[in-house]
Amino acid sequence: MNQLIASPLYTTMDLSNRLILASGSPRRIELLHYITRDFIAIKSGVQEEGVDDPCDPRDRVVILAKRKAEAVAAQGYRGIIIGADTMVLIDSKTFGKPTTRSEAHHMLTRLSNREHIVITGLYLFATETGKERQAVVGTTVTFRKLSPAEIEFYLDEEEYRGKAGAYSIEGKAALFIERIEGDYYNVLGLPLCQLQLLLNELR
Repeated sequence: MNQLIASPLYTTMDLSNRLILASGSPRRIELLHYITRDFIAIKSGVQEEGVDDPCDPRDRVVILAKRKAEAVAAQGYRGIIIGADTMVLIDSKTFGKPTTRSEAHHMLTRLSNREHIVITGLYLFATETGKERQAVVGTTVTFRKLSPAEIEFYLDEEEYRGKAGAYSIEGKAALFIERIEGDYYNVLGLPLCQLQLLLNELR
């Protein structure tokens, strides 16, 4: 059974404006606090590998974000439900969250001395009105060349766990990044500027 993850200072009974984050990610919960503390966060239980690879990556992230929001709505939660999914795109290949150290090693080796794009799909569903909004945000990130020793050290720190592309920009991987073009918060997993614009349209 999915569990209530966070219940910050929400007291209003107006379900049309209640925010529900369809995620158990501590990072996304923390980021949503920049917009409001009046929300709850619910794990969706959706498997992120559930969309066929031939699907365009920008479609995949929206499809997965929508599945997360719909899964939480199916549990009976009412309000504006926010689904989000983030992937790394390089050479038409998508990197989600690595499941093993060797997979993380492969991802970091591919990202070394290269430019890649972090894409996040957003899907918002207002249960009381039936309105929905969606968007895809892309941020270009450039890694410097990484030595084998640096990759092994980073893997030893285990920051790669649960992170799209096997790295955490706000952690030690900040030392790998030469340049960012676009929304920094998108690389963290929740593009706040675009999210606020979508929320404005639903309220």
